[in-house]
Amino acid sequence: MADLPLADIRFGRAAPGIGVRDIGVARDFYTRVLGFRCVFENGDPVGFLVLKKDGAEIHLSCKADHRPSTVNVMHLFVSDAAALYVHCEAQGVRIIKRLADKDYGQRAFVLADPDGNRIDIGERREGRPDSAAGR
Repeated sequence: MADLPLADIRFGRAAPGIGVRDIGVARDFYTRVLGFRCVFENGDPVGFLVLKKDGAEIHLSCKADHRPSTVNVMHLFVSDAAALYVHCEAQGVRIIKRLADKDYGQRAFVLADPDGNRIDIGERREGRPDSAAGR
């Protein structure tokens, strides 16, 4: 088998697949609290959703015995992490790590969705190098 010419293959956006116990509760959180919109659903009853907001896409899959990861399942890059942090606090979202300026050039915080999935929210700080270049 010949080597795959990876340099010639372009990759598109990545969409994290996140497990949830109750797809309705998860849909409400991601749409009402984070502003995503549902663009696709599958199953009867619904067991899979595709959610989008601007350039971000999330896939939710219902799994009755889902257990949240102890690490972040996704990093969302946003234009104003501080404003989203205030909004999340006002909505009663569980904050895992408070908003802080990081030494790698981002202002970031970590929240938990209703299933305990950890989501890292970050904004590139002006005038700082971004170690996550290309994100």
